[in-house]
Amino acid sequence: MVLTLIITFSLLGSVASILAAALFLLFPEKIRIVFIPGVISYATGTLLGAALLGLIPTAAESISAYRVSATLLTGLVGFFILEKLIIWRHCHNSDCDVHKTAGPLILIGDAFHNFVDGVIIAAAFIVSIPLGIMTSVSVITHEIPQEVGDFAILLDAGYSRMKAFGLNMVSGLTALVGAVLAYLFMQSVRAAIPYVMSISAASFIYIAIGDLIPGLNHHTRLKDSLLQIILLLAGIGTILIFNNTHPNV
Repeated sequence: MVLTLIITFSLLGSVASILAAALFLLFPEKIRIVFIPGVISYATGTLLGAALLGLIPTAAESISAYRVSATLLTGLVGFFILEKLIIWRHCHNSDCDVHKTAGPLILIGDAFHNFVDGVIIAAAFIVSIPLGIMTSVSVITHEIPQEVGDFAILLDAGYSRMKAFGLNMVSGLTALVGAVLAYLFMQSVRAAIPYVMSISAASFIYIAIGDLIPGLNHHTRLKDSLLQIILLLAGIGTILIFNNTHPNV
């Protein structure tokens, strides 16, 4: 049962997100320009909510607050280093420096990122099904705008639509590999789960604060800012509602 849910939601977080992104590229550019910041705002709220209201409190039930904080700090520093090595990347537009690199490097980075997402989803489901669903929602919401950006970058690099789609699908399947491996190994090493939860929270916080929020700050009109705030709070509210509905998360 748990393994089935892990496989299903890891595929939703990767392959389904790629399919949604591919369909989204069929929309007129004016719609995409309006839609993407909204999805990113909502994703920011779900990432912060899942990290601070779900993953960290759950980890703190098994290990000391100091160990949670130390692991969280280690994760944040680690993701910063990985990003500097252009392995861990989350840019959602074609203007950032990493998108000036070759397409294959972007696909390798995405494959690694999707693998980690799979591990995060599996670890959450091993703790509890509600926590797994909550974590998966956060993964899915931030994957869609990222995959839209990936398609745009590969198309700009000269890839055909079918080739860009196929390569993104291959990189997305690494989420399933990460999820299944994590399920198999974490079942026998359950003591590591609180630390994985803390690292997972670090990745969510890093993505939200280090990547998504700075991009949203480029939109300075009052109307845009208010919409971003509302959608960010809606993302947090989704996690809060889920927590109240499933208090044993």
